[in-house]
Amino acid sequence: MGSGNWIVDNLNSALGTWNGKLAEIWQLLSTTPEEFKGGAVWTVIEGINGALQAIGCALLVLFFVMGIIKTCGSFTEIKKPEMVFKCFVRFVLAQAAVTHGMELMMALFQVAQGMISTIMDTSGLSALTDTALPAEMVTIIEDVSFLDSIPLWAITLLGSLFIWVLSLIMILTVYSRFFKLFMATAIAPIPMASFAGQPSSSIGVAFLKSYAAICLEGCIIVLACVIFSAFASTPPAIADDTLAAATIVWNYVGELIFNMLVLVGCIKMSDRLIRELMGLG
Repeated sequence: MGSGNWIVDNLNSALGTWNGKLAEIWQLLSTTPEEFKGGAVWTVIEGINGALQAIGCALLVLFFVMGIIKTCGSFTEIKKPEMVFKCFVRFVLAQAAVTHGMELMMALFQVAQGMISTIMDTSGLSALTDTALPAEMVTIIEDVSFLDSIPLWAITLLGSLFIWVLSLIMILTVYSRFFKLFMATAIAPIPMASFAGQPSSSIGVAFLKSYAAICLEGCIIVLACVIFSAFASTPPAIADDTLAAATIVWNYVGELIFNMLVLVGCIKMSDRLIRELMGLG
């Protein structure tokens, strides 16, 4: 319900958008790909993965032959029982990775999801703390005369625009994690086929490490949200009330946007941070 003051209502609307996106992020972090958007997207991804398994099996033979040619110096070496057994085991495991790669990737995702749930439970937060406009700030704004409120309109418009843009960037980053999960799962049979050959197996290892990094991005995002929740529980202090109202509001909005920038920056850099921690460059 509006307060009757345009400046207060505009700020509350911007903060409402911010709080809504934070709540959506908190829900998305505990959502599995099968549950995302009712599972419609996941059904399509399963179909694509199944269709690409045929191509993966063809590449499996190609990588296997290339691996034998590069690792075996002569035909006599290929006829050794230990070499035949080694190549057979590698081919069987690679074929299992192609045909059951989705199950393997979902197992990795469940491990990361368990870590996210543990962080959520340990933090003691069932939901993120809402960011609200302090009652003192509302009083200061409502007591301003019409002429003095003109600069407050400009400050409010600028601050609301920043908050809206930051909310959009934040939620897009979290949604992009799901899209990366979907795309990696869909094309999984192709890089998994590289395990058939020893020289090409590095492709499959890099793919699994990249997929694990995407899953672990959720841990960094939820940690950033938990830290920001502590910031939100202690809102920016209101400056000396002897200052002009425009100055007080400007200081408050500036500090509030700075705190939001910290959270958005952490979420935006979650992929880079987890890749550095895993040594992916």
